[in-house]
Amino acid sequence: MRSLLLGAALVLGHTAAAQDDLLNQLEQETKTEVKTDFATGTFKGTRIVNGHSVETPAQGSMLFLIGHRFGTLNSGAYNFFGLDQATIRLGLEYGINDRVAVGIGRSSLDKTFDGFVKYKALRQHTGPAASPVTVTLLASSTLTTLKFPVGADRSVGKRMAYSYQALVARKFSPSLSAQLMPTLVHRNLVDKPTDNNDVYALGGAVRQKISRRVALTAEYYYVLSEHTSEQFRNPVAFGFDIETGGHVFQLHFTNANGMVDPLFIPRTTGNFWDGDIFFGFNVARSFGIGHRKE
Repeated sequence: MRSLLLGAALVLGHTAAAQDDLLNQLEQETKTEVKTDFATGTFKGTRIVNGHSVETPAQGSMLFLIGHRFGTLNSGAYNFFGLDQATIRLGLEYGINDRVAVGIGRSSLDKTFDGFVKYKALRQHTGPAASPVTVTLLASSTLTTLKFPVGADRSVGKRMAYSYQALVARKFSPSLSAQLMPTLVHRNLVDKPTDNNDVYALGGAVRQKISRRVALTAEYYYVLSEHTSEQFRNPVAFGFDIETGGHVFQLHFTNANGMVDPLFIPRTTGNFWDGDIFFGFNVARSFGIGHRKE
C-alpha cells in the first residue's frame, strides 16, 4: 500500500509539473504574440524638405536647425547661378516628451519669426490595436516684421499667419516611407483683395533609402487653385538625406524660397520646370539638454 501511495504521489507530482511547464510555455507564447512593435525612423529628420515630417525630437533633446536656400539656378553666371544670393532660417526644436515638441525660428525672408507645437497623436505599430500609420498634428504661427509701406496697417494682427496640418505617414519597409499632409494656411493679410485668406493644400512626400546613410526624398504640395492667385505655383522639391553621426544633412532642389508654411505653400512663384530652382540644404544637430526617458 505504501508503495502504491508513493507511486501515485510521484505520478501526480510529475503530471502537475508537466502541466505547470505547459502553462508557462503557453503564457510565454501568448506574451510573444501580443508584443507591441513600434515603427521608428519613418523619416530621419523632423523636416522632409520644406515641410515637417511626422518625427519629433526625443524627450529632452534640442535640435538646432539651419535652413539655407541659394538663388535660382537660371539667374545666370553673373550671380554665379544663384550662389551669390541666400535666404536662411535658424530654428530650435525641443522634445518635451516623445510625443510633444515645440519649436521657434527666424527666417530672413520677410524677416519672419515662427513658432509651432507638434503632437504625435498616433504611432504606427503591430500587436494589439495595431495602427498602420503614424499621425502627427501640427499648429504653427508666423509674424512678419518686414517694414510695411507708409500708411499701411502695421499692427501685429495684420502681420500674423497660421497653419494647421495633419501629417499621416507609413513606413512600408526599412527603406521606403511615405507621408500625406492635408494643410490649412490662414493669412490675416493677403497680397491682393481678390486673394482668399484661407488656403487649402494637400501635400505628399516619399523617402527611399539607397544605402545605410543616404536616402532620396521628394515633396509636393497641391494648392487648390481657387484659394490663391494665379501667379503662384505648387511647391515641389527633390533631395537626398545624408546621416553623419549626430548630424543630418539634407541637400535639395526646390522652386520654393520660403521655409515655413505661410511663406512657401501659398506664395511659391518659381516654375521648377523652367529652371526657377533654388539649391539649398537643411542641417540639424541634436543636443541632450533635459531629462531623457530611460
